[in-house]
Amino acid sequence: MLGYRNFIVLLMLLLLMPFELMAQENGVESLRQTGKAFAEVARKVSPSVVLIQVERETETAQISPFGFPFGDGEPGPFGDDLFKRFFGDRFPDMPRFNAPGKQPGKQRSVVGQGSGFVFASNNKLLGNKTYILTNNHVVEGNDKISVKFLDGREFEAKIKGTDPKSDIAVIEIETSGLPAVQLGDYSQLEVGEWVVAIGNPFGLSHTLTVGVVSAKGRTSLGINDYEDFIQTDAAINPGNSGGPLVNLDGEVIGMNTAIFSRSGGYMGIGFAIPINLVERIAHQLIEKGEVVRGYLGIMIQPLTPDLAKSFDLKDDKGILVAQVTKNSPADKAGLKAGDVIVSYQGRSVSDTGDFRNQVALAQPGSKVEFDIIRDGRQRSITVKIDKLSDNKLAAQEPSQASGTLGLTVQTITADLARQFGAKAGQGVIVTEVAPGSVATMAGISRGSVILEVNRKAVNTAAEFSQAVKASTNNKVLLLVRDNGVALRRAELALIVVQATTFVNPACGRCGFLIPYTAGVEPLAVFQSAVL
Repeated sequence: MLGYRNFIVLLMLLLLMPFELMAQENGVESLRQTGKAFAEVARKVSPSVVLIQVERETETAQISPFGFPFGDGEPGPFGDDLFKRFFGDRFPDMPRFNAPGKQPGKQRSVVGQGSGFVFASNNKLLGNKTYILTNNHVVEGNDKISVKFLDGREFEAKIKGTDPKSDIAVIEIETSGLPAVQLGDYSQLEVGEWVVAIGNPFGLSHTLTVGVVSAKGRTSLGINDYEDFIQTDAAINPGNSGGPLVNLDGEVIGMNTAIFSRSGGYMGIGFAIPINLVERIAHQLIEKGEVVRGYLGIMIQPLTPDLAKSFDLKDDKGILVAQVTKNSPADKAGLKAGDVIVSYQGRSVSDTGDFRNQVALAQPGSKVEFDIIRDGRQRSITVKIDKLSDNKLAAQEPSQASGTLGLTVQTITADLARQFGAKAGQGVIVTEVAPGSVATMAGISRGSVILEVNRKAVNTAAEFSQAVKASTNNKVLLLVRDNGVALRRAELALIVVQATTFVNPACGRCGFLIPYTAGVEPLAVFQSAVL
């Protein structure tokens, strides 16, 4: 009986073995096909991707031939930090002869590099132009720009137009017949899709990395003025800035722009500007030489649960109008501070960054419709969009967030004065306090009025911000009024988190700038503070 059972088991194993081998072969074949898909993307897109090299002439002090080659205030060819790393604190006992008088400066070439991709061509009888998209921070402020293609061809380029607020730039070269990328549709992109980043990290030309779309609609990161980022785990490093983020169809769905890192390099979080936004801005830069944005004349802030409760709202869906600029389109249409915007053009709103982007993209002269909640009742308001200008932007003073203190303040308007029982023109009102921040520990709460910073009166949000930034010894002394009556002074320590950084090596997010002769890359960073 036992022998019969063993025979049956052996027979079943023999019958199942081909299916197991087939499953393994199918798995390998599936991976093989995926690899071929990435290879096809590289073949399709790489000819349109360029290595961008920029040069800038900087003036450096001339060193006396009799002095120490790296005198006081004069970094060595590899940078002072690198020199210290190997030789200590600059030979403190070594005499220096060149410190008193530095000679007239010499010109030194400083170079940087990034990425870009061919966007479009303009073939005319009297001249041909090819337009290349990249990040503004890759090309701004440079004296010379050159681009190099996969096949080795090099061209001198010049800037056609830049938009620092979105970090988008268009450069042009005098030629035609170069392959342009195929643009995709960001709105069809889904979280979890495979994406490919192509660029020149650390100058390694036409490098391909693979990942997925980790998230969409990332706003309020503080990288650009206008943000709506694609988040990806495809490896992005310094030098990838301006390069394309591509789907498996070989369509560009974003422009790689920034990374979030604690080390100065790739840590699995990168950001790309959606191609729909890039394309719209690029067309304006090519056709008009500038970007025209819509203007409402309101200051907005997130509708937190505490704010919703104070406005007797059932939930925290929507965004709060904190301030309305006098004689602005919003003011003329009847919008008021304290209104809660719940929809824009029939689409519900909850994210301040996304809402700001939508208004900015609206054409001046067009009419847009808002659904708002005022005094517990919902109503519709139509506003005629105006053109945003620097003068109008300056007239709208935003709230100022002090990450080092963990609070946000606003200039006290008449509406805020009524809401909080304060006096307009006397101090600034605290509108948000971060839990666990130094402001919270000091007993500062929403509604507190800050009258002085370091014994200097502050009556606008901008004055408050400037006074905090000017603080020394990592401390700031505030004169605070609580509950409209009590006055007290609070000394707060300035705390900055140095472990969390947005990588911005020397020239910007993912591009980098290095001395031409040094051969090393200084990893300067922007530090992100506690919010």
